[in-house]
Amino acid sequence: MTGRALSDDHLEGYARILADVCATGRRLTREELESLRAQGERAAEEGHGLRGPVRQYLSATREIWPGLPRTGTDRLLAAIEYAVDAFAEGHERAQRLAVRQEEAARREFIDDLLYGRSDLGRLAERAERFGLLLSRAHAVAVAQGDRLVDDTDPATRQVESALLARFGQRRILLTTKGGRLVCIAPGDQDEILAFFAKQAHAATDGGRVAIGQAHPGPGGVVRSYEQALNALELAARLELDEPVLRAGELLVYPVLTRDREAMADLVRGTLGPLRGARGGAQPLIDTLTAYFDSGCVAAEAARRLNLSVRALTYRLDRIRKLTGADPSEPMHRYALQTAVIGARLLGWPAKEV
Repeated sequence: MTGRALSDDHLEGYARILADVCATGRRLTREELESLRAQGERAAEEGHGLRGPVRQYLSATREIWPGLPRTGTDRLLAAIEYAVDAFAEGHERAQRLAVRQEEAARREFIDDLLYGRSDLGRLAERAERFGLLLSRAHAVAVAQGDRLVDDTDPATRQVESALLARFGQRRILLTTKGGRLVCIAPGDQDEILAFFAKQAHAATDGGRVAIGQAHPGPGGVVRSYEQALNALELAARLELDEPVLRAGELLVYPVLTRDREAMADLVRGTLGPLRGARGGAQPLIDTLTAYFDSGCVAAEAARRLNLSVRALTYRLDRIRKLTGADPSEPMHRYALQTAVIGARLLGWPAKEV
């Protein structure tokens, strides 16, 4: 506590109330209780805790005790109880309001930061209040589980506690957005986001984490955040199994889909004939996906598909006959693999492209 939370005038007024209560046997009036609540609010707004003012009340009571009527002891104790309770109620009310205002300011800042909706200079000033120096490069990691989380979720608190225990107050901002966990950290401290990814994966019961690249300035946070979101979306569309994704390692996919029409032409031209297979194109596309993901090792691809090697070989031969492209030939493999990636990104053959 800095300075005196309660003024001398207020303490003298409190002493008069006690003396009057003991003399008359009355209760504290509504006006007196509201005055005590208002004093509690002022003390909280000035940054004072609760223990110091309560000690002052008790000290004032001790000073006036010898001069009070002995017959009013019970009334005195009741008056002290009501007075301290009213003061504490006002103090707690102001604290709750301050917390709500702080939470609202933090949420507004996070929304502006992640969507780039504020003046960059003003945004940088506000960022320092929350521990970020936007003149530096930052990277953003986003964790997404099967259920939505918010700032009060146990998963959020678990990850926050782990980060604080490991890194302390190292200019890290942990928050939630859209039901996902979001961690913003200095771009040159990759170990922070790697640790966050591990903790968030566990706290969200096996959720997936995407880490954007580091970018400088206030706009860099937005860019890294969008990269992480795009990586999560790509992982879902491509059915990637990795629990942690790095946007820098997935840059080839946005490049492939930048010219959507060209990619659609490649998919239709290369894989279109697979529609004529028994059971449609999807089983053969799944075969190619497993084959390419296993490094074109037939035995491993067959294991992933729960097929015999003979059955897998039959499917690959069927693909070769229908498309005219042999997956085992290097010159054909690139076109087929690119077309398969394009099909997964575009949702073909379930959707027409």
